[in-house]
Amino acid sequence: MTTPADPQDFEGVTFTGTSFKGATLRFSDVSGVTMRGVDVDGLDIDSHDLFTGSLVVNGVDVVPLVDAELNRRFPGRELQNAQTPDGLRDAWVAVQAAWADTVASTPPELVDAHVEDEWSLAQTLRHLVLATDTWLRGAILRVEQPFHEVGLLFTGAEEMGVDTSAFRTDPPDYDEVLAVRAERQQLVTDFLATVTPEVLAEERDDPWGFDWHPSVGDCVRVVLEEEWAHLRYVRRDLERLAERSG
Repeated sequence: MTTPADPQDFEGVTFTGTSFKGATLRFSDVSGVTMRGVDVDGLDIDSHDLFTGSLVVNGVDVVPLVDAELNRRFPGRELQNAQTPDGLRDAWVAVQAAWADTVASTPPELVDAHVEDEWSLAQTLRHLVLATDTWLRGAILRVEQPFHEVGLLFTGAEEMGVDTSAFRTDPPDYDEVLAVRAERQQLVTDFLATVTPEVLAEERDDPWGFDWHPSVGDCVRVVLEEEWAHLRYVRRDLERLAERSG
């Protein structure tokens, strides 16, 4: 191994004969990493941004294969990139039906349970309230203070300079979470019911201050991406919790 100047920065470093067995990497940049002659048995990768780039295994870009398999496991997920009002309406109906099944089938004792450093079902629903507030109420509708207090911010929000004063520090009751979540779901339903191609094409500012100017349609697609991604996380973790309790 070559020694990096910064002990937290391994960019460009070469590791030879090094064991990372059982290691956990969170919120780390491993883009462009080259691995040769490595043992990857049981390697578990979860990348929210996987579908914006490539992941090459033995010379094969597996991103399209992963995308197709997730579409098979989550019927309706393939609609999340729809470009038309009707397509986005169908996409929203599909993901909400999938969420309804998961919420209804989760035993009460698992609502607040979680795996390691992951969110519980209740926390995930709070984060989806935040996602709707950010991209619909904030970005699309330009509400000055779009956030409901039960929303749950992502890791690193404070470091980004996000004002956290609008959010509660004490966890709300699950029934309150469900009520606010239902209100936000209805907001999306109502917006999509009358949206036109012209409105979808309108430009907006990135609600987190990044140098990106998405269209209204892009903002809706971010909401859909958040919904499907977090549904996958929750179902994955609920399966693990059920196995442990079983």
